[in-house]
Amino acid sequence: MKKRTTVLGAGSWGTVLAAVLAENGHAVTLWARSHRIAEEINQNRTNQRYLQDTKLPDGIQATTDITKALDGAQLVLMVVPSQAVRETAEKAAPHIPADALLVHASKGFERSTLKRISEVLEEECHHHRGRVAVLSGPSHAEEVIRRSPTTVVVASKDERTAKAVQSFLNNQSFRVYTHSDVIGVEVGGSLKNIIALGAGLSDGLGFGDNAKAALITRGLAEMARLGMAMGAEPITFAGLSGVGDLVVTCTSRHSRNWRAGNLLSQGHTLQQVLDQMGMVVEGVKTTQAAYDLSNRYGVEMPITNQLYAVLFQDKDPRQAVEDLMARGETDEWNDMVQKSPLP
Repeated sequence: MKKRTTVLGAGSWGTVLAAVLAENGHAVTLWARSHRIAEEINQNRTNQRYLQDTKLPDGIQATTDITKALDGAQLVLMVVPSQAVRETAEKAAPHIPADALLVHASKGFERSTLKRISEVLEEECHHHRGRVAVLSGPSHAEEVIRRSPTTVVVASKDERTAKAVQSFLNNQSFRVYTHSDVIGVEVGGSLKNIIALGAGLSDGLGFGDNAKAALITRGLAEMARLGMAMGAEPITFAGLSGVGDLVVTCTSRHSRNWRAGNLLSQGHTLQQVLDQMGMVVEGVKTTQAAYDLSNRYGVEMPITNQLYAVLFQDKDPRQAVEDLMARGETDEWNDMVQKSPLP
């Protein structure tokens, strides 16, 4: 049965999720900030800035009018950069139907408050407190649009919400699991971008597969330590939004964060990298937020700390790696578990 759905955000991931919904037979309104992008989608069925040479389904109608976009929506999917979530939610909240499903696919923390995205949405969208869902997992837009097999997870504190969102998005090439650990899914999906920056740096410096495997593994330990301190379940980080998303983001050249780290390894400044990328690199702001969160919760995050120094204190990347290798001797199990806030 065709249902009315709205996607807020016409970047690569928002456009692709709109395509998934349209292919599932739903009527999709895609809200874009740019009049040019909205017109291109409606007239040419393309979004060349974010998805070159890709034809979009006919079931997508783009608009820059957020009130029109949300009229009668039964599902609202917010896919804007993490630092734009509150502003977008403020505009959208008065027009989101109270009984609509509200789900986000943004990966990061609000920089000014260090809040998770679902917390920001619940503050702005009062009717949806306790019912906000998050979509995350290993899912490059460039592959999803080609219908490459992809598996993701949707988490909500309300089981009915998670299952309802699952039914909207699930299809033969886009498999959706449900989950109840919103904190773990959000933290995993956000922190993996930091480790992907490090992976791009490592690859660019020619450190090889051994170094990247260590970075991914120790990065996962950092993700879990902070996540558990914030209230996440440890097992979540062994799932799609944890190790799954971490691996794909650290090993693929589709990854913006990997590409940004790789450019940094070539001697570019952070601003030069961001200018060259031309798109939001979530791992940069997330590194700042994770650095502050690690101090707030008293959690050791040596990889995050070194990347923070590279990004914001002009530390030489090679020196950062040498300092990581020169850390005091320790036991792996002790470092992973006893330094974690387990009961």
